[in-house]
Amino acid sequence: MNYSAKRGSFSILSWRKRDGAPNDRTIGSIHDSILVYGKSLAPGSLRTIGEESLNLMPRTEKANQQYQVFDEPDGPDPRGPFRKIDTTANAKGGRDVPSLHFGITNPHTGEVVYPRDGTCWRHSEVEMSRLQEDGRLYWGVKGTGRTPMRKLFLNEAKDGMATPSILPGMPLNQHAARELEVHFGKKSVFETPKPVGLLELLVSIGSSPGDIVVDFFAGSGTTGEAVYRLNVNAGEDRRYILVQLPEPLGQDNGSSRAAVETCQQRGLPLVLSALTQERLRLAGKSLHESSPMFHGDLGFRAFKLDHSNIRAWDPSPEDLEAALFDGVEHLREGRSEQDVLYELLLKLGLDLCAPIEDRTIAGKTVHSIGAGTLFVCLPKKVTADEVEELALGIAGWREELKTAGETTVVFRDSAFADDVAKTNASAILEQHGIENVRSL
Repeated sequence: MNYSAKRGSFSILSWRKRDGAPNDRTIGSIHDSILVYGKSLAPGSLRTIGEESLNLMPRTEKANQQYQVFDEPDGPDPRGPFRKIDTTANAKGGRDVPSLHFGITNPHTGEVVYPRDGTCWRHSEVEMSRLQEDGRLYWGVKGTGRTPMRKLFLNEAKDGMATPSILPGMPLNQHAARELEVHFGKKSVFETPKPVGLLELLVSIGSSPGDIVVDFFAGSGTTGEAVYRLNVNAGEDRRYILVQLPEPLGQDNGSSRAAVETCQQRGLPLVLSALTQERLRLAGKSLHESSPMFHGDLGFRAFKLDHSNIRAWDPSPEDLEAALFDGVEHLREGRSEQDVLYELLLKLGLDLCAPIEDRTIAGKTVHSIGAGTLFVCLPKKVTADEVEELALGIAGWREELKTAGETTVVFRDSAFADDVAKTNASAILEQHGIENVRSL
């Protein structure tokens, strides 16, 4: 079913999730409804979301078999197999639609034919004449037909097929349970997982290669595995963002007992998101082993929401001197270099999946992100004697990488012995073409 609204439109797909109806009620539900929606291309558009945003499903052999080579008086059409499409439509009396009731001359017999009683032509007189001149009307094997059919050639057909509102041949919930059993070696880790095949279809028709697929209720992580499989099978490069709260798994809750046992056996925290991540690790490993020739990304990075790693300036009017000394260190206690590094990526607008390399220079760890787009060095101490070697090492690494465009270098402000050391570091980098030097 399709519905249109003032600012958008949506469709409903039906997915059969069970083999048979449960016996605990009079009418047992065996399907789920999937709402497909999005913003319309134009205000007031009557086109459905499927027409304006979704991809077509792959063509099947059965669909192609509908196209055949038919004999005609002048021999088979050189344009190849075609499918016959009706050129008439129902009408009360045929003549009730005067503009669609006209004569067409059969080129093989010279007879002028009209729509059958109760019907009219589907196309205007101009369009029917065009079809006739282009040899796109089929008059039968002997050319004596009284109602021509329109030719739809296989080589002109769409590359795919429309998605039916009742999804055909989709795996069931029980198949999803087996998929998890393969990964975890145990059934019922999740109560109502979705099968990967279902999500793979939805991802394929709802996104294109290079897109980012977002799932705000990741659950068992089926969407992530579906993206992996689609990339492996089609050689594509979709990515995903999965969001899942660290929902506690209650040990006294019978429905989550298998999940708790799985976490305990694998040394995982007793939270739902830990199982989500573990499923993605196992899925990526399995696909890598079964498809060793695939060189795409089958990994992920996990982040959790927290306060900024950089302390905000919040002085106490009663003791400004102590506040000034407290403000010397801008980074929060207990935060790792990785924590600070990824916050910098976010604030500088860089991709969180950008490649990161580490190198030790002057005894300090330096991170290169995006082939030298960003260098980050966050040791707690940089002496005056180490500044020159550190700065020259970063400049030399950038030259090795042949970085295109500007480079940003970020240091920990409190690490430098004094302002002279920090100024020297900036001056050396600037001499080598790196002008954007920042400190935290």
